[in-house]
Amino acid sequence: MDTHRLITFAQELVRLPSLSGEERSVADRVQSEMEALGFDRVWMDANGSVVGVIEGAHDGKTILLDAHIDTVGISPGAPWVHDPFGAVIENGAMYGRGVADMKGALAAMVHAAAALDRAALAGRVVVSASTLEEVLEGVALRAVMETTQPDFVVIGESTDLNLSRGGRGRAEVHLTTIGRPSHSSAPHLGRNAVLDMMRVIAAIEQIELGVDPVVGPAIFALTDIVSEPYPGHSVIPSICKVTYDRRLLPGETATDVLSAVTDAPGLADIQLRAEIGVGEYTAFTGVKQRSEKFFPAWLMPEGDPFVTASLAALNAAGVPARLTAYRFCTNAAYSAGVAHIPTVGFGPATEADAHVIDERLKIDDLLAAAKGYRAIIESVLSR
Repeated sequence: MDTHRLITFAQELVRLPSLSGEERSVADRVQSEMEALGFDRVWMDANGSVVGVIEGAHDGKTILLDAHIDTVGISPGAPWVHDPFGAVIENGAMYGRGVADMKGALAAMVHAAAALDRAALAGRVVVSASTLEEVLEGVALRAVMETTQPDFVVIGESTDLNLSRGGRGRAEVHLTTIGRPSHSSAPHLGRNAVLDMMRVIAAIEQIELGVDPVVGPAIFALTDIVSEPYPGHSVIPSICKVTYDRRLLPGETATDVLSAVTDAPGLADIQLRAEIGVGEYTAFTGVKQRSEKFFPAWLMPEGDPFVTASLAALNAAGVPARLTAYRFCTNAAYSAGVAHIPTVGFGPATEADAHVIDERLKIDDLLAAAKGYRAIIESVLSR
């Protein structure tokens, strides 16, 4: 493995901005790198995801390594010390938007796969550089999986070089209270939807949420609130809408999430509508993806053969990993949570390094990740 080229490739990816739906420049660069490194097949699918295949010399299983290429933006507020798109290396770390989440992992995957001894492989390796993950977890990966039919999946989201065997899911919950307008000089003639929503919010705060010993607690977080009409010129608001980010535990369903709100005590007199949000986003290819924003949690058994083999391989390769679980939602919401394909997570950096000012990735961890991906692949596909 050419480590200098790997580091340079990671820098080049970070220097290319790639908001969700605007990933073309990164996709093109990934495709050219896979082709230059000798992948057997490389293509870009309808969503703009780039897929590369390494064929082993012998028949066997298929393992898919996935990293998304879209990033969040540069939030206003405290300024960056380092140029977000400079990919500067300083004190042993690379800085830039997306270096931890998750262009570094992608670079490591591409180079790890290219460095494999194909004569010793029974099966094939697929590396997926997927789009739109930051807005619709797993939707673009689903298309890749339908085409490549993997037996195992590795998600490259940050694990601090540990091995994740599960992760929380995510649901976007939309609540609407419906009141009755009146002149604000006579509020008793109407019904204030905002005051009703305040009661709903108070009731949600009293809901007892579960805790999973591996993936952690469920969360109900209020993210926005709006009323109509706005501005309210001498009129009592008749509509109030809020959005909640609900972090899910394994086994929770959309019905579970919504009924916990609609069945909460003390709300019977309120006209309340509860639903899971629907998102529609356009890939840079022009393809529209529309999906309900319910992305389930997942959890692999500690003794699952893929989990144990991957963990043993990492430690044998000199990457001292332990079993953990993601606290955030990843593309594994589809691969494990919906498709039920054996899935693990492994990547450099920590969850706390994502979406932050001066996002960073240690160079040593980047190289260790490449070593770890190669070890996991070989543990599954060695002849």
